[in-house]
Amino acid sequence: MPTRVANGVSLYYELTGTGERLLSISGTGGDLRQGPGVAESPLGQAFEVLSYDQRGLGRSSVPPWPYAMADFAADAAALIEAVGWDDCLVIGLSFGGMVAQELAIRHPERVRRLVLACTSPGGAGGASFPLHELVVLAPDERVTRQIGLLDTRWDEAWRRDHPDMVALMAQRMPAAEQPPEGLTNQLAVRAQHDTTARLGRIACPTLVCGGRYAGIAPPANSERLAQEIPDARLALFDGGHAFMLQDPAAWPAILEFLGGGTAG
Repeated sequence: MPTRVANGVSLYYELTGTGERLLSISGTGGDLRQGPGVAESPLGQAFEVLSYDQRGLGRSSVPPWPYAMADFAADAAALIEAVGWDDCLVIGLSFGGMVAQELAIRHPERVRRLVLACTSPGGAGGASFPLHELVVLAPDERVTRQIGLLDTRWDEAWRRDHPDMVALMAQRMPAAEQPPEGLTNQLAVRAQHDTTARLGRIACPTLVCGGRYAGIAPPANSERLAQEIPDARLALFDGGHAFMLQDPAAWPAILEFLGGGTAG
């Protein structure tokens, strides 16, 4: 099992594909065992992709509490070094986009180009939906709320007509009243995320992208990120939090940007 001790944490990671080096930072509760993985996405066909289970999740270790978003960013920076890379392209998805913001601010030498997908700056710039409030709900209610947040168009009538999506969400959301320690810690850090006043320190080329119908990270939050990051590009797509799977134009725009194109 490939692991590296990075920033004092044992991190499980996977390296796939060939091409330019790209670090993929996953969203809330990300676990490489869940699949489909990055290797199955267009990224895996175009780049050498480093993906990993963040601290407390999947097959990585659960370090003692407390810690902060800066620690998640330090993990990423240390893992880049541990696998022998000097720098790389970076894409952060949702919570991973929050980590990626901190990484680009605190460890700019590690990030050559940055994609911030379906994420938020926090604080005055707009926070993502407080997911820690969902874990105390009954499983059925939790699934219903989560689906509505994924795409604001998915009302009760839509859910009745798409039981397959409801069943999929039920599988992916923890059924227990109390989530695992690592996820509880991640949600607590997520709730405190705020880079708004420091976004001007991101110096690498940046693409901010999101879905027009996202409820977890609304379009206004993407707009604020693009406004505050110098020379950042903004691209909004026809979809919700999973816009990359919903809008066929999304992946080509992201790949073009990572390859040095204009995108969006």
